[in-house]
Amino acid sequence: MKRPGFESEPIKVRTNFFEVTKLPKMNITHYDVTISPEVSSRLSRKVFNNFLEENQEALGGVKPVFDGTANMFTHKQLSFENKSFEVNYLVKLEKGRTFKITIKKARDIDMEDLFQFLNAKGNMTNNCEMVINAMNIIIRHEISAKHPIVDNSFYTPRGATSLHEGIEAWQGYYQSAHPTRGKMMINIVLSATTFYKAGPLIQLVAKILDLRSPNDLCEGLSDMECQIVEKNIKNLRINDNHRPEYRQKFRIEKLTQTSASDIMLEANGNKINVETYFQNIYNRRLLYPFLPCVIVRKNNYLPIEVCDIVPKQRYMRKLNEIQTADLIKFARQNPTIWENRIQTGLNILNYRNNEYLKQFGMEVSNNMAVVNARILPTPTIQYHKSSKKDHVQPNGGSWNLRDKKVINGATLSSWSVLAFLSYKDLSDQVIKFFVRELITTCQDTGMNISERDPPICRENPIGDTEESLKKAWLKAKSKARGVKPQLILCILPNTGSDLYAKIKRVSDTVIGVATQCVQSVHMKNPKKQYCANVCLKMNVKLGGDNSFLIPGHIQFLEDEPTILIGAAVTHLSPGDTKSPSYAALCGSLNAKASRYAASLRVQRGSTEIIAELANMVKELFKIFYQNCGVKPKKILFYRNGISESQFMDVLNSELTAIKDACQSLEADYRPTITFVVIQKRHHTRFFPIEKKNADKSGNCLPGTVVDMDITHPFEFDFYLLSHAGLHGTSRPTYYQVLYDENGFDANRLQTLSYNLCHIYARCTRAVSLVPPVYYARLAAKRARLYSFCNADTESSEGGKNVARLCTLYNNIV
Repeated sequence: MKRPGFESEPIKVRTNFFEVTKLPKMNITHYDVTISPEVSSRLSRKVFNNFLEENQEALGGVKPVFDGTANMFTHKQLSFENKSFEVNYLVKLEKGRTFKITIKKARDIDMEDLFQFLNAKGNMTNNCEMVINAMNIIIRHEISAKHPIVDNSFYTPRGATSLHEGIEAWQGYYQSAHPTRGKMMINIVLSATTFYKAGPLIQLVAKILDLRSPNDLCEGLSDMECQIVEKNIKNLRINDNHRPEYRQKFRIEKLTQTSASDIMLEANGNKINVETYFQNIYNRRLLYPFLPCVIVRKNNYLPIEVCDIVPKQRYMRKLNEIQTADLIKFARQNPTIWENRIQTGLNILNYRNNEYLKQFGMEVSNNMAVVNARILPTPTIQYHKSSKKDHVQPNGGSWNLRDKKVINGATLSSWSVLAFLSYKDLSDQVIKFFVRELITTCQDTGMNISERDPPICRENPIGDTEESLKKAWLKAKSKARGVKPQLILCILPNTGSDLYAKIKRVSDTVIGVATQCVQSVHMKNPKKQYCANVCLKMNVKLGGDNSFLIPGHIQFLEDEPTILIGAAVTHLSPGDTKSPSYAALCGSLNAKASRYAASLRVQRGSTEIIAELANMVKELFKIFYQNCGVKPKKILFYRNGISESQFMDVLNSELTAIKDACQSLEADYRPTITFVVIQKRHHTRFFPIEKKNADKSGNCLPGTVVDMDITHPFEFDFYLLSHAGLHGTSRPTYYQVLYDENGFDANRLQTLSYNLCHIYARCTRAVSLVPPVYYARLAAKRARLYSFCNADTESSEGGKNVARLCTLYNNIV
């Protein structure tokens, strides 16, 4: 969709974009590169750099840029169009290895198409895409030769932080070229990952075993310690250090089962141990002969103390809980630190002195872009009229339930408590105290808890979860004299997700009763805010309504019967094509957009387009009609999680499916449709310039919207920061309108989307996504939990539990 216009009253914010102040004027030439034998991208770059050094004359002084796989770009044509070169590169054991590089001209890329696109005079063409791709490779080429590259981010040890057990967190920088209105920008964003700490291997062994220093290894390693160490250092690349003039690189295969003083070798016809061998041959007295050796190529034995860890090795193993927490802390920094780290990355990139940028006639500003933004007005939220404060206007994106009652309080008359802990870990007295506080909070907020003394059950967390829930269900029914149970309050140990997944599978697909899970850490000292949050979830699960927006803030929904639909697809893991994917739709059921129903499907793994969308939409329309007595006249469809390259495929398929669903209900039924894509996985951040436009975390205020300067040259898109920052630097949500029959202008859609973020039922905060998408993500995640705890769902067709999800579920909270 074309942009319908801009709004006024701008403020200024900084963003992590840097203007390309000078673009290439000449055409760019694209070449295909083939390196044989085929090697990794990391080694390809090294071989290519050797090729450049050895063939400057053949290249005529041109300095090509290379993406590490198959694409090379030059600022002018080479003297040949198709030619092969032999390149020698020193690899393992310093032995030369010969590679063949074949370079073949692919095409000339005309820059004019890009200039037309940036100035809204032409569409995105293949030429535009190739120029942008070339620019990405140009800005990344030089840095790729100097620093480790992971997923197009380069990493530096500058400012690294230890994460225990011999690994450290490194700061990463991702850079990419972006077309915006009238100009190109370079987007730089922070990332973080883990690397082995370079240095003596003996120090890593001590850290793996949580020892203060290698001196604590004097008693050798037990069998168990050997297994732990071997698991952590297997495949690690090392240098030997006992011959400084001739150091070699190796990869660790495993540890020996015996120590260096016990391993026997044959030298000059005599049998001696490794310790003696190193003393006699290298004049190296081992300080740790009681430790095992590492086994490297061809069963060579190297004492641990003669090995050094090769620098810049990424740590690929799963982090433990402490390491994960420390990595998150390192990566999650407030906006001021974020800005400073971006500037550090810019200094490392050193665009001004980059010879490749100069060769292509490119210049990049060193100043973070300042763009126009505006702050949307905060909506008013309505609670029950009997509340002391029946209306509230959030301050800084949050509010509380003090002196407020929910719009429609549910009644809870049959329920039980199921504790997956022993009496020793959590007494009945503590549980009853928490339940009493929870009931009081529920009553204060407008719920009616007629059963104030629910039965308490105890079960083993690793036992039969289904049987445990059935017993709790029966006890609730017995206590309520035959009334069907409405809820089981499950008290969980504080770690592990397996039990939670099993509880939700059984409660949703076997017993058919709502469950509310709480962690035992909150039992002994129940806080009012925590109990209020649990109350909000319970009320909606039991059919109540928590709050509304006053009608003027959702006028689009009030004017005519309108359904909001959120759509999401979740996959078990990236690149996993064998396991199924789960598609979820959540649709509003009333004009207040306070109640939703969900429809789920299992589909072929890694499929992003929703295969059965037409039937899912029909299900939501039918339940909307049952609740409202009318058919929707307008549809606002928010689609989550698709990349820009998928926009048109998803639009063409899913818009057609929505229209087909409407016409299958009635031949002439054609509600107006608006199709909006929502993205959270992007690299844009905003930083307030004036203190009055910042919240207490240092982030931009909730309601900050940017729809110019860094957005699409002419299409209808915007960034909306709808939530308050809690930790780190907030990520705005990106909205792009792909199709609109409802005639939205910029302000109307931005304001509606922002207002909706205030009626997410699970909390008293504005959230980062519109609720229908949030609920759809929750529903898809719930389906994923079923797959997690039942092998039946491992096939691409799904399984018994997920098949039951093809029906509708109300109140996904």
